[in-house]
Order: sequence, then C-alpha cells, then structure tokens
Amino acid sequence: TYTPKHVILATGSVPVELPFLKFDEERVLSNVGALKIPEVPKHLIVIGGGVIGLELGSVWRRLGAKVTVIEYAPTILPGNDDDITKEAHKIFTKQGLEIHTATKVTGGGRNGNVVVVETEKDGATQRFEADYVLVSIGRKPSLTGVDAAALGLALGKRGEILADAQMRTNLPNVFAIGDAVGGKLLAHKAEEEGVIAAEVIAGHHAKMHYHNMPGVVYTWPEIATAGLTEAEARATGKAIKVGKFPFSANGRARSMASTDGFVKFVTDAATDEILGCHMIGPNVSDLLSEIVLAMEYRGTADDVGETVHSHPTLSEVVKEAALAALGRAIHI
Repeated sequence: TYTPKHVILATGSVPVELPFLKFDEERVLSNVGALKIPEVPKHLIVIGGGVIGLELGSVWRRLGAKVTVIEYAPTILPGNDDDITKEAHKIFTKQGLEIHTATKVTGGGRNGNVVVVETEKDGATQRFEADYVLVSIGRKPSLTGVDAAALGLALGKRGEILADAQMRTNLPNVFAIGDAVGGKLLAHKAEEEGVIAAEVIAGHHAKMHYHNMPGVVYTWPEIATAGLTEAEARATGKAIKVGKFPFSANGRARSMASTDGFVKFVTDAATDEILGCHMIGPNVSDLLSEIVLAMEYRGTADDVGETVHSHPTLSEVVKEAALAALGRAIHI
C-alpha cells in the first residue's frame, strides 16, 4: 500500500483491433509487431493510411516489400491539409506503395502463413492476400491497472481520462497525462503534459495549451504541421492568404537529391498572423520548430520572411514560403 500526496496517471494507449483480424503479432501485426518481422515481407497489407500505417509501410517498401495501403477515408492522412495529402499520395505512389482510399475493410482472416483481407469500394468487392497485415486503424486510451469505476474517476466518451488544463482529474491530487487523456497521441504532447503536472504539484502556476501543437509523420520525405489547415482557416470566416514554396527550387535540397515537397503558410489576410504551416519534404521535422515559436508569439509571415536564414540550407524554403504568402518570393 502506497500513500502518496499526489498521483499522476500515465497509462498510455493501445492499438485498436479489428474483430476478424485480432493481433497475433506473427502475421496480423500492430505497430509493435511490425517492428519485429524477422524477414522482409513479400506482400504487406497496411489497413489504415494514417501516420503509423504510412511510417511503417514506407519503411518496409524501401526494404523491398510490396506494400498495399487500404484507407477508409477519402484520402490518406485524414485531417491534414489538402495540399499535403495530395502531395503525399503522389510521392508515396511514386515510391511504389499501392494505395486504395475510400475503401472499407469488410472481412478477413489468417490461414497458415497467408492473411486474407476483403474490401468494398463503390459497391465492388475485392480480395487481397499477403504474408503479413499491419492493422493501424487508430489507438484508444488504456487504463490497464486502473479501476476507474471503483475510484470514481471521470472518463470521456472514448474512455479517456478527463483532465483540465493543469492536468487535474476530478479526483483530488490525481493528475493524468499523455495518451490516456486523449487528444493528439503524440510523445511530445505527453512530455509537456507531464511537465505541467509536475509544475502544478510543485505549487507553480502552469497550464497546458494545444493550439500550436506540432505534428510529424516520419516517412521520407517527412511531413510536419502546426496550426490550422487551409480549410480550417477558411471555415473561421476570416480572409486568408496562402504561400507555398517548393524544395525543388532550393539549392541544399537539390544537392541532397531530395526535391519532393514544399512548405505552405496559411496567414490572416488582415493581420498577417501565421495561422498554420504545413510542410512535406526533407528534414521538415527539424524546420517546423521555428514556425511553432513564431506562432507562440503570434508572429507574422513578414517576421519569418525578414529573418535571415543561412545559405545554403533547407530552412530557406521556410523563408521563401513566408515571402510567398506576401506575394514576394525571391528564388522562383
């Protein structure tokens, strides 16, 4: 029996299973099992064209596997900016991934070393066979070891622990962080929530905010985003401006022979404030932090565009995209 003054619940999340394709981590894989395959698959089916499915699917494609991605939504990477999803689809198809969007998985099962997946699209059915299947249709909060009902711990509709901006639950001196509280399931989000909880426990005034939370897809090229998509920004009713600049016009990217992709800014037309930034290209996971910092200070495209960026670097694409939102990109 332990009698702490404070408790932090950080029980994480678990992958969602399909009832007819339960994980055995031998042929029907979660993201964990997909890292432990003892051979390059002849054919890997990826159910779910989101972050995990594309990250792991593209790795096995680069190692020589045939990879088929099946996504229920109209596009891969649902929720991302439309220009990003279109560019990603084009790039990954060029890399050899076979992508089926707007496709529903209706059944399947394992027979020895063969896994069957049945699908439906626009009334037509199709049957796929592979030696491995990765199911990556999402994750759900895990409360392993926590009896929420016995404790009276308040949960949300998806089974997540309800916590406020200081990471407090409805129970006195009990905090919760990470995937267990839902939202975007990101390691850096969880880490920052842990910092906030620790600071509050230590008596400091601190609170969590999520509006500039960066997100990265570790494919190649990488995808990195923060803030509102173009569609989300337009939905606010504000007049907006958009600026894009391609990596193909950047000297460093050309010397790396990695010229796919672009950087895109979404800004408020009246104030020039950066509302969102979306990148697909080489090393964009490292380029995004500059924009997140700018957004924290409610910076503008002009602020970024007037900042000197070292040459030759990939970061110049960020500067040029910011200038493009102002109608004055230079090197194109």
